[in-house]
Amino acid sequence: MKTFLGLLMVSVMIIGLPKVNYAQGEAAVPFLLLAPDSRAGGIGESGTGLADNSAAIFWNPAGIAFLTGTELSITHSNWLPQFNLDLFYDYLTYRSYFESLNGSVTASITYMNFGEFIRTSEISPDPIGTFRSFDAALTLGYATKINNDWGLGFNFRLIHSRLSDQAVGEEQGTGVATSVSFDVAAMWRPETLNIFGAEFGNRFSIGANLSNLGPKIAYIDQDQADPIPTNFRLGFALQIVNDEFNSLIYTVDFSKLLVSRDSSGHSDDFYKAIFTAWGDQTFGEEMRDIVTTMGLEYWYGTPGDFLFALRTGFFYEDPSFGNRKFLTFGAGLRYDIYGFDFSYITTSVFKGGENHPLNDTLRFTVLIGWGAVPETVRGLPRGI
Repeated sequence: MKTFLGLLMVSVMIIGLPKVNYAQGEAAVPFLLLAPDSRAGGIGESGTGLADNSAAIFWNPAGIAFLTGTELSITHSNWLPQFNLDLFYDYLTYRSYFESLNGSVTASITYMNFGEFIRTSEISPDPIGTFRSFDAALTLGYATKINNDWGLGFNFRLIHSRLSDQAVGEEQGTGVATSVSFDVAAMWRPETLNIFGAEFGNRFSIGANLSNLGPKIAYIDQDQADPIPTNFRLGFALQIVNDEFNSLIYTVDFSKLLVSRDSSGHSDDFYKAIFTAWGDQTFGEEMRDIVTTMGLEYWYGTPGDFLFALRTGFFYEDPSFGNRKFLTFGAGLRYDIYGFDFSYITTSVFKGGENHPLNDTLRFTVLIGWGAVPETVRGLPRGI
């Protein structure tokens, strides 16, 4: 039992030692909350309003409704480097526009490796073997435009969590669990938008994503099942500068975990929690429970030829609700159909941040995209 509980703690730790009261620590498979790609990782993990590449499968699948062509990408990151553990995750994405379907088909695979563990018995601390633990998710989706300004996106996800491969002692479960979830998202990206005489058509977007809607996941038995991390994201993106060679984009996201537990530890089913999670604390606490992220992305170059990007961002979580604070930096290259992005997290600028488990986290993404219609106005989306 100790081994299994230890693995559950490792699973919670992967998002960077979050709070253990009414949020991330109350949900299983928290790897589903990890910002998976380098581009959004470089702008403070704020991709819901931008969502203009295949990683939008995570941030806001509705953003893919505004894209054409085909794109593949893969991201790799060693996670919690401060712990010197064998923790890493990989994120593979695919999207392709089909005129016959009037939209895009999408897919992604997320894999979180927890490393190798030593197996012991309940009666002796002596090793009796080893096993590997991991979480994984396969996501399939569809995105389409309902008119020139609005896009919708939908995902279905199969979740598999393998914390242990066999029961320990009198445990009923083996530490292996499977569940499903789905996402519903929308994006408003107007072709024409005039604000105080300034034209922002195709340079401003608002996105919302309600993700990981699904039943609880059980490792031991159904009475001890835990909710998966249903999450709501609202994001904005604005292209501040837009000329022949330069583009500057500002993004901001607000996110809240929709998990609700009472004083006895009982958690609401997801279809109730999406409502009750907004009112199980005082209004002030509910507002402080919202994570705020923002970033800036600068591009130089000509779309379809060569592009170079610099990125920076800020992630903020209230001290009473996790206290994760970090700065992000990143860069990217696009040449013809190929692309490369990386991002870096630093917490060392904050008090005590030098030893934070997220400090010095790096992400690397390689991508290839082809068949997209060339941009005509150098506005959003940029993507490949």
